[in-house]
Amino acid sequence: MAENKDNIHAGHRARMKKRFIEHGFQGMEQHEILEMVLYYAIPRKDTNQLAHRLLDRYGVLGKVCDTPVDVLERDFGLSESAAVLLKMVPALAQVYIDSKVDRKFINTETVIEVLRPKFIGATVERTVVALSDAKDKLILCDVIFEGSLSATESPIRKIVDLALRHNAKYVYLAHNHPSELCVPSRQDLEATRTISETLDGIGVVLVDHYIFTSNEHFSIRSYKHFSKLFVNRRYEI
Repeated sequence: MAENKDNIHAGHRARMKKRFIEHGFQGMEQHEILEMVLYYAIPRKDTNQLAHRLLDRYGVLGKVCDTPVDVLERDFGLSESAAVLLKMVPALAQVYIDSKVDRKFINTETVIEVLRPKFIGATVERTVVALSDAKDKLILCDVIFEGSLSATESPIRKIVDLALRHNAKYVYLAHNHPSELCVPSRQDLEATRTISETLDGIGVVLVDHYIFTSNEHFSIRSYKHFSKLFVNRRYEI
């Protein structure tokens, strides 16, 4: 009887894999996608019910993947390997998108394309810095800090160190608002002024400071009321 059950599971998995090879995830429900991802960490067990349980709790696949490893293990009985696999999904998406973006900042859209992937899967506030040379060629884009951004607590020294080490001319600062409120706080504005003035002291331009939510972004420099926070006010992208 167990053999027949294994055969049923194997046949179902083979059909799902064939479907993915031919059409990708197009037309698949979220529980089917999650079920299929879990195949690769749970080789001999039906993952359909587990996928439904996870989505019943969290609603969408993205929130499942954002759940801490220890919670997935404790509440759903996942192995460490299965829990880590789910956590790898947004991280891999970030790396994949980042590897395909344009490496030169031609306009604001190209800047956003570089910065946004760094916030995939972020459940806490994080600060990202992108550096470019005098010809607007991207040198580096990375997460440099996790936690609330403020003028006193922001990693100004790290930004300065990175700019000097890589001989950068321009710096693009960004952080996310997990609250989904896409407007700058007083702390954001104070941090912008402090970082702009500090970078100006070493001959580097803070071009803009962006705030990201899951679906929006806000450019602090684009609003005339806030543009005075930037020492070099003439730079436009």
